[in-house]
Amino acid sequence: MPTPTPFRSIVPTDLKPSDWHPFMVGAVAPRPVAFVSTLDAAGNVNLSPFSFFNCFGSNPPILVFSPANRVRDNSQKHTLENVREVAECVIHICDYAMVEQMSLASTEYEKGVNEFVKAGFTEVASQQVRPPRVLEAPAAFECVVEQVVELGTNNGAGNLVICRVVRAHFREDIILPSGIGIDPEKLDAIARLGGDWYCRASGSSLFEVPKPNRNLGIGIDQLPEHIRTSEVLTGNNLGRLANIEQHALPTPEQVRAYQQEPLVAYTLNKFRGEPARQRRELMLLGKQLLEEGRLLEAWQVLLLAAPPAGE
Repeated sequence: MPTPTPFRSIVPTDLKPSDWHPFMVGAVAPRPVAFVSTLDAAGNVNLSPFSFFNCFGSNPPILVFSPANRVRDNSQKHTLENVREVAECVIHICDYAMVEQMSLASTEYEKGVNEFVKAGFTEVASQQVRPPRVLEAPAAFECVVEQVVELGTNNGAGNLVICRVVRAHFREDIILPSGIGIDPEKLDAIARLGGDWYCRASGSSLFEVPKPNRNLGIGIDQLPEHIRTSEVLTGNNLGRLANIEQHALPTPEQVRAYQQEPLVAYTLNKFRGEPARQRRELMLLGKQLLEEGRLLEAWQVLLLAAPPAGE
C-alpha cells in the first residue's frame, strides 16, 4: 500500500468563516444541486440553485436543501424568505445542457426579479403547488415544505428546508427501458465542487460497484495473505475481491485448469525459473481481469500467484 501523505488538522472555529468555507465545500464533493423555484406572498417568482442538497427517504419522499446564510454578510436568501411565506417549492435536477443558465440564476438580483426571465428558462405551471417548474430540467419534484430548521444565526449557518414530494416529472428519454428508474447516461447530471468547479456525471466518470447487500462477501480479512498484502492490488481491487461469497470462490480444480488459458500459460512459461517475477506478472494479470469485471477469472489467476507453502 502507498505511504500515507501528511494531513493538516483544522478546528473550524479557528478560522474565519470565509476561510473555513472553501475547505468544507471543496472536500464534501461532488454535491448534487437543487435548482429551486419558489414564490413570495405577493406572487413573485424566484429561481436559485443550492448545492447543500440531497434526498432523505423515499417513503415518505423527502428532499432537503439548505439556503445557508451568506458567509459574506450573514444575510438570508430570497428562497428562504419565500418558503417561509409560501411553504411550497419545485426542486429541479439540472443536466449539463443547462448548467451555465443555472449558474446565471444564482446571481444576487434584487428581490422580485424573476430568474426564469434573467436565465432564459421556460416557466411551466405546476400541478399541485403554486411555484412554476422549469421546462428545460430533466427532472422536477413538486414539494410542500414540511419544516424549516434553523441551524444557527452566524455567517454561513444552514437552514434546512425539509420538503415532501407530492408530484414528480421525469423527461421520458431519461427513464430506463424497463420503465423503472433513471438512466445516468441520459440524465447527464451535474454536481458542485469547490470554487468555480463542477463535474459532469457521464461518460468515463460513471462506473458501477456491485452492492454488498446482494450477498455476504467474505471480507478483506479473509483474503489470502499474498492477495491482501499485495503491492500490485489497490484498496478498490481488494474491496471487489472481498465482495464474493464463500461458495462462489473457485475450486482448486478450477484454478489448476485455468493454467491452460493462453495468456496464463504464456505468463507461466515466459517467467519459468523466475518465481518472484512470475508471481508479480500473474498479479498484474489478475488486476487487469478484475478491472475488466471478470471476477472469477481474476480470482483464479491471483490464486495461481500464491507463493509456495512456507515461503
